[in-house]
Amino acid sequence: MQLGIEGRNAIVCGASKGLGRACAQALAAEGVNVTLVARTLETLELAQREIKAVSKVAVAVVVADITSDNGRDAVLAACSKPDILVNNAGGPPPGDFRDWTQKEWFDAVNSNMFSAIDMIRRTVDGMAARGFGRIVNITSISVKTPMPGLGLSNGARAGLTGWVAGVAREFVRDNVTINNLLPGLFDTDRGCGYLAYRARSEGVDVGDYMARYLAASPAGRLGNSDEFGAACAFLCGALSGYMSGQNIVLDGGAFPGTF
Repeated sequence: MQLGIEGRNAIVCGASKGLGRACAQALAAEGVNVTLVARTLETLELAQREIKAVSKVAVAVVVADITSDNGRDAVLAACSKPDILVNNAGGPPPGDFRDWTQKEWFDAVNSNMFSAIDMIRRTVDGMAARGFGRIVNITSISVKTPMPGLGLSNGARAGLTGWVAGVAREFVRDNVTINNLLPGLFDTDRGCGYLAYRARSEGVDVGDYMARYLAASPAGRLGNSDEFGAACAFLCGALSGYMSGQNIVLDGGAFPGTF
């Protein structure tokens, strides 16, 4: 399927590995020039080399903390007129809500809610003026099915979801869409790390817990990052302009609800 976005310019946050990198790779495969953002130069440059090896697009890297004002300044200095924005920031660590003070909550909200909102604030009017924009926020299945131990993420990402539900309706007439991708557990450091945390919480062997989880999962496996990247690229396509303000679940059928 031709997505009609060849030659567009994208900012992909958290793009050095995991789901962010998969999104960047899928967009590059569609002919999109990508600016990769992450905090670690070594992994960013590795992603840059590997994406360049299989595509002919421009691949820039920006070493920045997207959760800081200075980091967002640096990203938009490198790509001032993005057509596509993929918001993604690492989730806060799991734990017991009794241990979280104001600092932990403020850090979580800054990372998983405000940083995405601020990147949208800085880019959406330009997209609207140019008549094209695709914004995808990588959130979590936890906004539909709160996950044990991930209270910081459950709360902060739900806040972003509520905010997007309103603002997305303001820009779709300008061919600017804003959607959320809600991953379940994928074959990433974050996904495997969460399963290890749950195993430790229950005092069982990690391998045994993983086997039990997969046996109970409708798909019988973890998600593949490339599958996630392909879904992101589709949402960014030229023919996806009638889909906005949606929460797209990618969890192998684990979510049991109808809506």
